[in-house]
Amino acid sequence: MKVAIVHDFLLKLGGAERVVKVLMEMFPEAPVFTLLYDEKKVGHVFPKERVRTSFLQKSIFRKKRRLLVHKMPRAIEELDFSEFDLVISSSTTYSHGIITGIDTMHLCYCHSPMRYAWDWCNEYQKENNIRGFKKFLYAPLMKYLREWDIAACDRPDSYMANSRNVQKRISKYYRQESEIVYPPVDTERFKVIQAKHSDYFLIVSTLTPYKRVDLAVQLFNKLGRKLVIIGDGPHRQYLQDIACDNIDFLGFKDDEVVKEYLENCRAFIFPGEEDFGMAPVEAMAAGKPVLAFGKGGCTESVVSGKTGEFFFEENVESMEDGLARLLYNERFYRPRTIARHAENFSREVFEKKIKQKIRKLKREHANIGAHGSNITLQKV
Repeated sequence: MKVAIVHDFLLKLGGAERVVKVLMEMFPEAPVFTLLYDEKKVGHVFPKERVRTSFLQKSIFRKKRRLLVHKMPRAIEELDFSEFDLVISSSTTYSHGIITGIDTMHLCYCHSPMRYAWDWCNEYQKENNIRGFKKFLYAPLMKYLREWDIAACDRPDSYMANSRNVQKRISKYYRQESEIVYPPVDTERFKVIQAKHSDYFLIVSTLTPYKRVDLAVQLFNKLGRKLVIIGDGPHRQYLQDIACDNIDFLGFKDDEVVKEYLENCRAFIFPGEEDFGMAPVEAMAAGKPVLAFGKGGCTESVVSGKTGEFFFEENVESMEDGLARLLYNERFYRPRTIARHAENFSREVFEKKIKQKIRKLKREHANIGAHGSNITLQKV
């Protein structure tokens, strides 16, 4: 069976790209199709030899992809999958909209319907300061994308959602059923250190406004406790400008450095709303409790009182209350119990469910073919 993988963009290494990496390892002969590719940033994970790009890769605007949004639906539709038996799309925006032949199965792993066209539309405008003439151009573009998205959502043969949170969006916007398959976390690479922790709290995140790292900075400014922030992004300079000396910004670090910090932190802080959130699961795999915003995917991975605590309002007071509960309950947390809970989201579980889904899809596809072969033309 010839397999292809398709992902919207290969421009950074985030949670969605970790899913693609695992799919590549599951299907070592499968090429990876994408709209845009940055070899310098991701080539060590996604080698050029396995990547096939769209016509947008040759655009002079490829480094300013917002200027290419209106062309992306056509670009994804022009990718050619005629030689493949199975295509697995990893979709955050456009990949579910590929066009495949009648004999090609299409399994979509959906990280979310495109958020800036649907439930995040107004927030996206505010976050990117889209107003005036920009808003005049933005409104018809979003209308076009929503119309395309509705037309494209019927193209996969089957959907998998990366969380209940995303499953609800697929149902609401696409009117499609989906099976929940949580993203693969490499839980086995973490050690549970039973000895006394280093007295710092940790954030590992892309530094963009919607991650709400600013809440954590404000809280730890107030408390004076040690906070370490690993990650980079357009919001970093602003966060550094408002942070006190008890907060360290380490920038981007490779997986081994992140692993060391996770294994030695006191607790992990996750202040934003995510569709799933792999970093909190990695922290739990290291036996560390998590303080998370009580909305989105974290409500499916963190268990209050057992593996961490929640705060429920996006303000410093609510976050401080959650941290106080976490510190009070610290004596009751059991690192081994936390780590065992994280195994529910392991790579092994992910791979098993993907394989089961493919076998089911093949049976359904074979049944359709068998029934189709028995159809005869009748005179009207």
